[in-house]
Amino acid sequence: MRAPLHDGVVITSRDNPLLKELKRLAHGSTDYRKQGRFWAEGDHLVRAAAVRHVRPTLGIFSASFWPVAEAQYGSLATKNIVMADPLYDSISALESPARMGFVFDLPTSPALQAQAATVILDRVQDAGNVGAILRSASAFGFKQVVALKGSAALWAPKVLRAGMGAHWGLQLLEGEDLAVLDQLTLPLLVTSSHQGHFLHQMLQKQELPMPCIWALGHEGQGVCSALQARATHHVRIAQPGGEESLNVATAAAICLHASATANLG
Repeated sequence: MRAPLHDGVVITSRDNPLLKELKRLAHGSTDYRKQGRFWAEGDHLVRAAAVRHVRPTLGIFSASFWPVAEAQYGSLATKNIVMADPLYDSISALESPARMGFVFDLPTSPALQAQAATVILDRVQDAGNVGAILRSASAFGFKQVVALKGSAALWAPKVLRAGMGAHWGLQLLEGEDLAVLDQLTLPLLVTSSHQGHFLHQMLQKQELPMPCIWALGHEGQGVCSALQARATHHVRIAQPGGEESLNVATAAAICLHASATANLG
Protein backbone atom coordinates (compact mmCIF):
# COMPACT_ATOMS: atom_id res chain seq x y z
CA MET A 1 0.00 0.00 0.00
CA ARG A 2 1.27 3.45 -0.85
CA ALA A 3 2.61 5.46 2.06
CA PRO A 4 0.49 8.58 2.71
CA LEU A 5 1.57 11.91 1.33
CA HIS A 6 1.83 14.70 3.84
CA ASP A 7 0.15 18.08 3.85
CA GLY A 8 2.07 21.32 3.89
CA VAL A 9 3.74 23.72 1.49
CA VAL A 10 6.99 24.54 3.27
CA ILE A 11 9.31 22.02 4.95
CA THR A 12 11.91 23.28 7.41
CA SER A 13 12.70 20.20 9.52
CA ARG A 14 15.02 17.30 8.74
CA ASP A 15 12.63 15.09 10.72
CA ASN A 16 9.71 15.71 8.38
CA PRO A 17 8.25 12.32 7.33
CA LEU A 18 7.85 13.37 3.69
CA LEU A 19 11.50 14.37 3.52
CA LYS A 20 12.49 10.89 4.67
CA GLU A 21 10.22 9.28 2.08
CA LEU A 22 11.68 11.42 -0.67
CA LYS A 23 15.23 10.45 0.32
CA ARG A 24 14.34 6.79 0.01
CA LEU A 25 12.79 7.36 -3.43
CA ALA A 26 15.73 9.43 -4.68
CA HIS A 27 18.49 7.14 -3.42
CA GLY A 28 16.94 3.66 -3.41
CA SER A 29 16.69 1.51 -6.52
CA THR A 30 13.48 -0.36 -5.65
CA ASP A 31 11.75 1.80 -3.03
CA TYR A 32 9.31 2.98 -5.68
CA ARG A 33 7.73 -0.46 -5.63
CA LYS A 34 6.83 -0.13 -1.95
CA GLN A 35 5.66 3.46 -2.17
CA GLY A 36 3.83 3.18 -5.48
CA ARG A 37 5.47 6.34 -6.77
CA PHE A 38 8.87 7.39 -8.06
CA TRP A 39 11.24 10.38 -8.07
CA ALA A 40 12.37 12.25 -11.18
CA GLU A 41 14.72 15.21 -10.82
CA GLY A 42 15.15 18.14 -13.17
CA ASP A 43 13.45 19.90 -16.05
CA HIS A 44 14.02 17.40 -18.84
CA LEU A 45 12.22 14.46 -17.25
CA VAL A 46 9.16 16.40 -16.18
CA ARG A 47 8.90 18.05 -19.59
CA ALA A 48 9.12 14.65 -21.29
CA ALA A 49 6.25 13.48 -19.10
CA ALA A 50 4.19 16.58 -19.84
CA VAL A 51 4.52 16.02 -23.59
CA ARG A 52 2.76 12.69 -23.07
CA HIS A 53 0.18 14.21 -20.71
CA VAL A 54 1.59 12.58 -17.57
CA ARG A 55 1.29 14.86 -14.58
CA PRO A 56 3.35 14.57 -11.37
CA THR A 57 1.56 14.45 -8.05
CA LEU A 58 4.20 16.48 -6.23
CA GLY A 59 6.64 19.20 -7.19
CA ILE A 60 9.59 19.64 -4.82
CA PHE A 61 11.55 22.91 -4.97
CA SER A 62 14.43 24.46 -3.09
CA ALA A 63 13.48 27.71 -1.39
CA SER A 64 15.99 29.79 -3.35
CA PHE A 65 14.73 28.45 -6.68
CA TRP A 66 10.99 28.66 -6.02
CA PRO A 67 10.58 32.40 -6.77
CA VAL A 68 12.08 31.80 -10.22
CA ALA A 69 10.44 28.42 -10.80
CA GLU A 70 6.87 29.17 -9.73
CA ALA A 71 5.74 30.79 -12.96
CA GLN A 72 7.23 28.13 -15.24
CA TYR A 73 6.85 24.96 -13.19
CA GLY A 74 4.33 25.76 -10.48
CA SER A 75 1.33 24.40 -12.38
CA LEU A 76 2.88 21.10 -13.50
CA ALA A 77 2.21 19.12 -10.32
CA THR A 78 -0.99 18.62 -8.39
CA LYS A 79 0.75 20.05 -5.32
CA ASN A 80 4.04 21.83 -4.65
CA ILE A 81 6.40 21.58 -1.69
CA VAL A 82 9.12 24.14 -0.96
CA MET A 83 12.00 23.38 1.39
CA ALA A 84 15.20 24.99 2.58
CA ASP A 85 18.11 24.51 0.19
CA PRO A 86 20.11 22.23 2.54
CA LEU A 87 17.08 19.98 2.92
CA TYR A 88 16.62 19.75 -0.84
CA ASP A 89 20.32 19.00 -1.24
CA SER A 90 19.96 16.12 1.21
CA ILE A 91 17.38 14.54 -1.10
CA SER A 92 19.15 14.99 -4.42
CA ALA A 93 21.34 12.19 -5.71
CA LEU A 94 22.98 14.48 -8.25
CA GLU A 95 26.43 16.00 -7.83
CA SER A 96 24.90 19.33 -8.81
CA PRO A 97 21.29 19.29 -7.53
CA ALA A 98 18.72 20.47 -10.05
CA ARG A 99 16.85 22.47 -7.37
CA MET A 100 13.59 20.79 -8.34
CA GLY A 101 12.26 17.26 -8.46
CA PHE A 102 8.91 15.62 -9.03
CA VAL A 103 7.05 12.64 -7.64
CA PHE A 104 4.96 10.61 -10.06
CA ASP A 105 2.49 7.84 -9.38
CA LEU A 106 3.91 4.52 -10.56
CA PRO A 107 1.93 3.43 -13.63
CA THR A 108 0.04 0.17 -13.59
CA SER A 109 1.96 -2.61 -15.30
CA PRO A 110 0.50 -2.99 -18.81
CA ALA A 111 -0.73 -6.20 -20.37
CA LEU A 112 1.81 -7.93 -22.59
CA GLN A 113 1.18 -7.23 -26.29
CA ALA A 114 1.83 -10.40 -28.27
CA GLN A 115 2.60 -8.69 -31.58
CA ALA A 116 4.37 -5.53 -30.43
CA ALA A 117 7.97 -4.85 -31.42
CA THR A 118 9.71 -5.71 -28.16
CA VAL A 119 13.01 -5.54 -26.34
CA ILE A 120 13.74 -8.23 -23.75
CA LEU A 121 16.24 -7.46 -21.01
CA ASP A 122 17.78 -10.65 -19.65
CA ARG A 123 19.52 -9.75 -16.37
CA VAL A 124 20.92 -6.47 -17.71
CA GLN A 125 22.02 -5.02 -14.40
CA ASP A 126 23.75 -1.69 -14.97
CA ALA A 127 21.29 1.18 -14.56
CA GLY A 128 23.03 3.30 -17.18
CA ASN A 129 22.87 0.49 -19.71
CA VAL A 130 19.19 -0.16 -19.04
CA GLY A 131 18.28 3.52 -19.35
CA ALA A 132 20.24 3.85 -22.60
CA ILE A 133 18.52 0.77 -24.03
CA LEU A 134 15.11 2.20 -23.15
CA ARG A 135 16.03 5.39 -24.96
CA SER A 136 17.08 3.46 -28.07
CA ALA A 137 13.94 1.32 -27.91
CA SER A 138 11.74 4.41 -27.89
CA ALA A 139 13.72 6.10 -30.66
CA PHE A 140 13.55 3.11 -33.00
CA GLY A 141 9.92 2.09 -32.51
CA PHE A 142 10.23 -0.77 -30.02
CA LYS A 143 7.45 0.35 -27.73
CA GLN A 144 7.37 -2.66 -25.40
CA VAL A 145 10.19 -3.60 -23.03
CA VAL A 146 10.10 -6.77 -20.93
CA ALA A 147 12.67 -6.91 -18.14
CA LEU A 148 13.20 -10.44 -16.86
CA LYS A 149 13.98 -11.09 -13.21
CA GLY A 150 17.52 -10.05 -12.35
CA SER A 151 17.47 -6.93 -14.53
CA ALA A 152 17.87 -3.46 -13.05
CA ALA A 153 14.69 -1.87 -11.68
CA LEU A 154 13.18 0.07 -14.57
CA TRP A 155 11.86 3.04 -12.57
CA ALA A 156 14.95 3.49 -10.39
CA PRO A 157 16.29 7.08 -10.37
CA LYS A 158 19.52 6.19 -12.22
CA VAL A 159 17.60 4.35 -14.94
CA LEU A 160 15.20 7.27 -15.29
CA ARG A 161 18.07 9.71 -15.72
CA ALA A 162 19.78 7.53 -18.30
CA GLY A 163 16.48 7.04 -20.14
CA MET A 164 16.11 10.80 -20.60
CA GLY A 165 12.32 10.67 -20.73
CA ALA A 166 11.94 7.50 -22.83
CA HIS A 167 9.97 5.80 -20.03
CA TRP A 168 6.82 7.74 -20.83
CA GLY A 169 6.77 6.53 -24.42
CA LEU A 170 7.11 2.83 -23.60
CA GLN A 171 5.08 -0.08 -22.25
CA LEU A 172 7.30 -1.40 -19.45
CA LEU A 173 6.99 -4.79 -17.79
CA GLU A 174 9.53 -5.75 -15.13
CA GLY A 175 10.37 -8.69 -12.89
CA GLU A 176 8.95 -11.14 -15.42
CA ASP A 177 9.63 -14.88 -15.67
CA LEU A 178 10.88 -16.42 -18.88
CA ALA A 179 7.53 -18.19 -19.31
CA VAL A 180 5.80 -14.88 -20.08
CA LEU A 181 7.57 -14.91 -23.44
CA ASP A 182 5.35 -17.84 -24.53
CA GLN A 183 2.74 -15.19 -25.33
CA LEU A 184 4.94 -13.39 -27.86
CA THR A 185 4.46 -14.32 -31.52
CA LEU A 186 7.09 -12.30 -33.42
CA PRO A 187 10.53 -13.54 -34.52
CA LEU A 188 13.00 -13.55 -31.63
CA LEU A 189 16.51 -12.30 -32.34
CA VAL A 190 19.26 -12.99 -29.82
CA THR A 191 22.55 -11.09 -29.74
CA SER A 192 25.82 -13.01 -29.52
CA SER A 193 29.49 -12.13 -29.85
CA HIS A 194 30.57 -15.48 -31.29
CA GLN A 195 27.76 -17.15 -33.23
CA GLY A 196 24.98 -16.47 -35.69
CA HIS A 197 24.60 -14.37 -38.81
CA PHE A 198 26.30 -11.02 -39.14
CA LEU A 199 23.86 -8.15 -38.81
CA HIS A 200 25.14 -6.26 -41.84
CA GLN A 201 24.79 -9.35 -44.04
CA MET A 202 21.20 -9.85 -42.91
CA LEU A 203 20.52 -6.25 -43.88
CA GLN A 204 22.10 -6.69 -47.29
CA LYS A 205 20.06 -9.83 -47.95
CA GLN A 206 16.87 -8.24 -46.53
CA GLU A 207 16.63 -11.05 -43.99
CA LEU A 208 16.15 -8.85 -40.92
CA PRO A 209 12.53 -9.15 -39.73
CA MET A 210 10.50 -6.20 -38.52
CA PRO A 211 8.48 -6.06 -36.35
CA CYS A 212 10.48 -8.40 -34.18
CA ILE A 213 11.79 -9.06 -30.68
CA TRP A 214 15.39 -8.37 -29.65
CA ALA A 215 16.80 -10.11 -26.57
CA LEU A 216 19.75 -8.45 -24.84
CA GLY A 217 21.67 -10.22 -22.12
CA HIS A 218 23.71 -9.78 -18.98
CA GLU A 219 26.79 -7.58 -19.35
CA GLY A 220 29.18 -10.44 -18.66
CA GLN A 221 27.27 -13.64 -19.36
CA GLY A 222 25.12 -12.58 -22.28
CA VAL A 223 21.72 -14.06 -23.02
CA CYS A 224 20.90 -17.16 -20.97
CA SER A 225 20.80 -20.57 -22.65
CA ALA A 226 17.05 -20.97 -22.10
CA LEU A 227 16.38 -17.76 -24.00
CA GLN A 228 18.87 -18.64 -26.72
CA ALA A 229 16.99 -21.88 -27.25
CA ARG A 230 13.84 -19.89 -28.03
CA ALA A 231 15.54 -17.72 -30.65
CA THR A 232 14.54 -17.80 -34.30
CA HIS A 233 17.71 -15.88 -35.22
CA HIS A 234 21.17 -15.58 -33.63
CA VAL A 235 22.84 -12.35 -34.65
CA ARG A 236 26.30 -10.87 -34.18
CA ILE A 237 27.80 -7.50 -35.01
CA ALA A 238 30.95 -7.33 -37.11
CA GLN A 239 33.82 -5.68 -35.24
CA PRO A 240 36.64 -5.16 -37.73
CA GLY A 241 38.62 -3.24 -35.11
CA GLY A 242 39.15 -6.44 -33.19
CA GLU A 243 37.40 -5.91 -29.83
CA GLU A 244 36.01 -9.05 -28.22
CA SER A 245 32.56 -7.62 -27.53
CA LEU A 246 30.48 -4.45 -27.37
CA ASN A 247 28.78 -2.81 -24.44
CA VAL A 248 25.21 -4.11 -24.31
CA ALA A 249 23.66 -0.66 -24.68
CA THR A 250 25.85 0.05 -27.71
CA ALA A 251 24.92 -3.30 -29.25
CA ALA A 252 21.24 -2.57 -28.58
CA ALA A 253 21.38 0.76 -30.39
CA ILE A 254 23.03 -0.83 -33.42
CA CYS A 255 20.58 -3.74 -33.60
CA LEU A 256 17.41 -1.74 -32.99
CA HIS A 257 18.42 0.90 -35.51
CA ALA A 258 19.12 -1.82 -38.08
CA SER A 259 15.67 -3.34 -37.61
CA ALA A 260 13.92 0.03 -37.64
CA THR A 261 15.56 1.13 -40.89
CA ALA A 262 15.71 -2.21 -42.71
CA ASN A 263 12.70 -1.40 -44.88
CA LEU A 264 13.36 2.29 -45.41
CA GLY A 265 14.30 3.56 -48.83
